[in-house]
Amino acid sequence: MERNTGKPGFLRNFLVRLILFFVSIIAIRFAYLVTLRGESCDLGDFCFFSVPENLNFVTGVGQLSKPSSAIISTGEKSSPVTPQKLPGLWATDGFQKAVRFYSSAFQDLISEGVLSPNFKVLCVDTQMGSDVFALNDIGVKDSIGIFKKASEPLVISGQGFNQPFNDETFDFVFSGGGMIEKSSRPGDLSTEIARTLKPEGFLVVHTGSTDEYSFNSFLALFNCCKLVKSREIQGFDSEIPLIREIVMQKISGNGYSQQILGRQEDNSGANSINKCSVPGHKLELIRKAEPIIDEEPKKPWITLKKNIQNIKYLPSMADISFKQRYVYVDVGARSYGSSIVSWFKKQYPKQNKTFEIYAIEADRIFHKEYKNKKGVTLLPYAAWVRNESLFFEINQGPAHKNTEKGRGMGRIRPVQSSGGSVSVGDVDEIQGFDFAEWLKNAVSERDYVVMKMDIEGTEFDLIPRLFETGAICLIDEIFLECHYNRWQKCCPGERSSKYQKTYGQCLDLFTSLRAGGVLVHQWW
Repeated sequence: MERNTGKPGFLRNFLVRLILFFVSIIAIRFAYLVTLRGESCDLGDFCFFSVPENLNFVTGVGQLSKPSSAIISTGEKSSPVTPQKLPGLWATDGFQKAVRFYSSAFQDLISEGVLSPNFKVLCVDTQMGSDVFALNDIGVKDSIGIFKKASEPLVISGQGFNQPFNDETFDFVFSGGGMIEKSSRPGDLSTEIARTLKPEGFLVVHTGSTDEYSFNSFLALFNCCKLVKSREIQGFDSEIPLIREIVMQKISGNGYSQQILGRQEDNSGANSINKCSVPGHKLELIRKAEPIIDEEPKKPWITLKKNIQNIKYLPSMADISFKQRYVYVDVGARSYGSSIVSWFKKQYPKQNKTFEIYAIEADRIFHKEYKNKKGVTLLPYAAWVRNESLFFEINQGPAHKNTEKGRGMGRIRPVQSSGGSVSVGDVDEIQGFDFAEWLKNAVSERDYVVMKMDIEGTEFDLIPRLFETGAICLIDEIFLECHYNRWQKCCPGERSSKYQKTYGQCLDLFTSLRAGGVLVHQWW
């Protein structure tokens, strides 16, 4: 007897068609989301990545000093508002990896009492907002990020050094991804963070800079706060494989000098007239520097010039990011194309920092060159130990002739000490100024200051004055040409009669600078 297979075949065909129908519906829906909705979906739609429930942002209308429609404000008692769209960025592997990393780091801070779910939190210069997402994910709902380009709803438009918030708004401020060291205006950034952070509030920074110099520079930059703790943790991407997490708390007074300089101070090798506290991290850099040439060179015009190849620049040994300003002072600058262009602009490792340049040059013949030079301030005077009139002598002797514009090198002498001495060169009367006092007014300990000094023997007057006034503490690195009665290139077997100091006295000068915590190099 033939078996009846009609019904099973009908059911099989029906199920197949039903499945195909649902697959078609899903495919059409997916195509709609991708092509028409820009790869994002509503929370009630078919999505592949879920957002934390009750995603919320900084609440309270009065928190912004400038109105911004990018913040979703709910009021303290109203129900939380969730975004209409879930950006496709949130579904990427990189974003989810960052969220997991920050979630873990923030949970540790909660367990340590540094962070609380009730805190109002700001994430500074966060491009993607993964840190804000992580905060919401672990229950810290009053969180918002700022970046120069908004990424709504997590990040509003704003910059760390010009924040659109009222004073003392946040309990907790976070900066991750090594963004602080990339800031073009770190001094303004630290000021703004101090302004918007509440008293006793916490600042947490993740930086890729792990050397001691940058660490102490960071503490000095954020001197509104005291150090709570610092630790190293593994990063979540190859860009910053090792992260230093720094936890600070806002206090009144100078937290940096009280807690850090005092702890690391080491004056064991300092000169008795040095008024500086010499931190251990500075002495460590000096120990790593190239050695001073102990033996007097028989051909100094060759030996000292070759020494430039051995120089270990401070920025080649440490990260100089956490400074308020970056300043180069050229004492005895001569022409603009001399050491400023040919050496500092072309050779000095500036780590992509923009330096303010001060050119100090008493010789009037060079002054016109600086008239239209952007970023360079000319001080048309002679660096000296006090404010007074001086004689400026240009030596045209064969041993001291400088080929630059056929101009000899200049040397200053006090007017009252000139007496009836006979000059061997051209003499002008110029104005000298108290260089040490000027330096103390021009820069601070939070600035990075590099200096070149080539002043034809006056260094034996200026360096002791810098120590006496404490201005030496403001210099991070100095390139010094010490003038002594060296062997003459023109006349074998003869020493220069222009300078009375010896090479041994120059060595004493270099030694006193390094003992005083200044990284000094021999200039030629």
